[in-house]
Amino acid sequence: MIRRRVAHSVPQGSRSAVVTGGGGGIGAAVARELAGRGYRVLVTDVDGDTAAKVAAEVGGESLVQDVTDPEAARATADRARRLAPLGAWVANAGLGTGGPLADLSDAQARTLVEVNVLGVVWSARAAIDAFRAQGGGGELAITASLSGLGPVPGLSLYAATKAAVLSLAQSLSDELRADRIRVHAINPDGVATALLSEMEPRARELVRSGVLLTPEQVATELVGMFGTSRVVRTVPTWRGVMMRTSTLAPSTLLRATPVLQRLGARNLAHDPGRTGPGS
Repeated sequence: MIRRRVAHSVPQGSRSAVVTGGGGGIGAAVARELAGRGYRVLVTDVDGDTAAKVAAEVGGESLVQDVTDPEAARATADRARRLAPLGAWVANAGLGTGGPLADLSDAQARTLVEVNVLGVVWSARAAIDAFRAQGGGGELAITASLSGLGPVPGLSLYAATKAAVLSLAQSLSDELRADRIRVHAINPDGVATALLSEMEPRARELVRSGVLLTPEQVATELVGMFGTSRVVRTVPTWRGVMMRTSTLAPSTLLRATPVLQRLGARNLAHDPGRTGPGS
């Protein structure tokens, strides 16, 4: 007998979902995907105008949130639970500051770690507390990155932050099993958002050497893990295999970096608009 996996959904409006960094790009696409699957979505972003626009589009609500503030994360959880019992939290907010580590300012380095790592930590803790207060159960998702799977020259600190949250997701999935809280992380290749367009040129060339995804593709794959035991998904799979293999012999991949950058530069020249809007 062939078993087909049923797409995850909830009865209309019966559960709330939080999407941080939901004002554009992947976050906005995730908000639309969740709304289409029955969730009341609370869209949060440091930019209140973009969050409000997406919330209006999906019939949800918006909130200005600084993800580096743990109190703000708890307030977000409380707000979501007033909409409906919390069913999902997507820790999506992130920065893509590119450039060699030595070229980053102190402020850039600190902010990158605080947003990309601590922002996810505070989101996870607030979500876990809320799920437990409701008796357990829920979906906790993290937007990681292909760059978290191996060496990425020109994106060293960014890649390190994504490796950190990927490791966090995998450990949390076991820590939270007894609470019936399912943890998921997605590692997309390059995505057509403003985060990519704002990267340092050499780093952007390296990213564009691979597959360029749309935010909608990432959102579909991420929410597609809900209701399952799948912890990590890399999109596309073959890029994940390549990156994982490179950790066995990182010098081999690093020697190929100039070739990959030339390939990325050619892709950018042929299709410069695919860096796209959004965040």
